[in-house]
Amino acid sequence: MKNGKIHIVAIIGSVRPGNYTGMALDLIVDEIRKGGQATVEVIDPASNDFPFPGEKTASSDVQKLQKAVSEATGVILSTPEYHGGYSSIIKLVIENLGFPSALSGKPVGLLGVAGGQIGAVKSLESLRGICAHVGAIVLPGVVSVAGVERLFDETGRCLEERTERRIRKLGLNLIEYIEKSVCPGLSLEERVRSKTSTS
Repeated sequence: MKNGKIHIVAIIGSVRPGNYTGMALDLIVDEIRKGGQATVEVIDPASNDFPFPGEKTASSDVQKLQKAVSEATGVILSTPEYHGGYSSIIKLVIENLGFPSALSGKPVGLLGVAGGQIGAVKSLESLRGICAHVGAIVLPGVVSVAGVERLFDETGRCLEERTERRIRKLGLNLIEYIEKSVCPGLSLEERVRSKTSTS
């Protein structure tokens, strides 16, 4: 929670200029902001310096990333599918989330986009496994978008209403899960702490 409100961190899994992953994620971010139940912060690896594993590079961007994810109520990870797997960029982000991972215990929604007709199914299966391994709570209902280059125009507008609704729903599902499963626990913890401090 941030300032008493649900706070979502959404991470773009591509650094290509004008990438479709970012376009799809923009729809989710827009839907969250329109709903007003939560705030959302977008992290774009293209604007950050995230070192490769084993590099002894001091980067304030890594500290900001870890802090943002640690303080988030929920996280959305997005990735294109490359050669049947998730992008090296989203893996690099996960590698920079520390150990234990800042994703541990966080509800996570997954979005994948692909040019092929079967969508990003393989990349999302792999990404789900990685997230579960570091302790994240991966929500059911991951969103895989097929034929993505035909679904968006150059301005980022989605050309298929049904697909747009499906993409937008991912953020709402994450917020719904947080409201039902995370917020009650936070409220109970606050009440217990309040009682303890006044005893």
